[in-house]
Parts: sequence; structure tokens; C-alpha cells
Amino acid sequence: MDKISIGGLIMGVIAIIGGQVLEGGNISSLAQPTALLIVFGGTLGAVMLQNPFEVFKRGIHMTRWVWMPPVVDHKRIIAEIHNWSQISRREGLLALENFINRSPDLFTKRALQMLVDGADPERLREVMEVEIDSYEDELRQGAKIWESAGGYSPTIGILGAVMGLIHVMENLSDPSKLGAGIAVAFVATIYGVGAANLIFLPIAGKLKHHIQRLVKARFMLLDGLAGIATGDNPRLIESRLKGYTF
Repeated sequence: MDKISIGGLIMGVIAIIGGQVLEGGNISSLAQPTALLIVFGGTLGAVMLQNPFEVFKRGIHMTRWVWMPPVVDHKRIIAEIHNWSQISRREGLLALENFINRSPDLFTKRALQMLVDGADPERLREVMEVEIDSYEDELRQGAKIWESAGGYSPTIGILGAVMGLIHVMENLSDPSKLGAGIAVAFVATIYGVGAANLIFLPIAGKLKHHIQRLVKARFMLLDGLAGIATGDNPRLIESRLKGYTF
């Protein structure tokens, strides 16, 4: 559980509500279902229109990383590669074939299979780097739906404000309806700007951070396997891989 994400969201909400209370405002005045529907419904529609279904689904699915980050164990990766390098040094590359089916990660399986098949180190890097680039691109497309939401939300909030003002102008002859229209106008702007800067853009930033961690772990693994293919000393490989953990 990523406690700092939970703490940051709670702190942001408390700061806004607390500021409203300290200014003598009523918390209930921030609760405007109409403004909520306009901003969040409009933002959702715009994001769905912009992105293919698979990209949208991936972005929503990745949101859990904000609260439950993907596990990247650098020490385990280094230990595994060090072990593989020692085995290959003693028994040859074919001895690593037993480890292919033990790995739950398809990337590791494919890289190990190429290594066992005797692929040239440069060829191994070339093929697997293409897969890493494709993997990173897919994840970043998922993260971008939250960036898109952060871009659309303030604009749709302004749209809600204009709609509220239109409602006010239509009811100038009835003062009892002016308050509701003005409330929707200002609260829609708050929802739009607040959601973008407290939710959507921070989520996009946190997802990008985790994507970088996952991609670095794959490059780390590839670097180690390429070192094994080259015949580097296990200690040298281990020392080089530790540089990824700084």
C-alpha cells in the first residue's frame, strides 16, 4: 500500500475543505450534483472519445498502481542473474534452459530462450529492446488518459460555469433561482481545476514513475543476460547491475 498517495489525496481534500470552513463558508455549498455531473461526466466522455477502448481500459486498470505499486525487486534480479552467470560459466548456456519455465515473466522467458539458443549479444539486445520499447509505449498510453483528463477537466469546468451563468441570465426576473445558477457556475470551475490538479495529473505522474521503474528493471535484466552471453565474469555483471539501483 502506497501510504504517501493516500496521505496526499486526503491532505489535498482537507486543505480545500478546511480553507472553505476558515473563510466562513458552508461545506454543503461545495456539494453541487449538477456541477459534478457536468465536469466528471464531460471529462469521461472526452477521454473515451480520444482513446481506443483497449488503451482506456489499460489506463483504468493501471490506476491501482497509485495505491498498490507494482513490485520491482532489484536485489532478486541481481541475485538471479548472478546465479545464472555462475551456472553458465560452469556448465554452459544450455544449463539455463531449466530456468525458462520457472519464470512467471514472459519477457524473462523470451530473453532466456534467446540466450540458450546462442543468440549473439548484440542481436539479443536489439530484439529485446524492441520489446521493451513496445512495452513502455503501451504503458505510457495508458497513463496518458489521466493526463488527457487533467487537460479536459478545467475546460469542461469553465463550460459548466458558463452554463450556470446562462441559467442565471434566464432567471433574472426570479431572484429565488439566481443562487442555484451562480453556485453551479463557480463550483463547476472548482471541480474542474481541483480534479485536474489534485487527482488526474498527480495520478498520471505517479503512473509514469512506476512505468520508469518497470522499464528500468527490464533493461537491468537484459544487461545482465547480455553480459552472460558475452561471457563476462559473474562479479563484473553483478557490479554493473548494482549501478541500476542508485
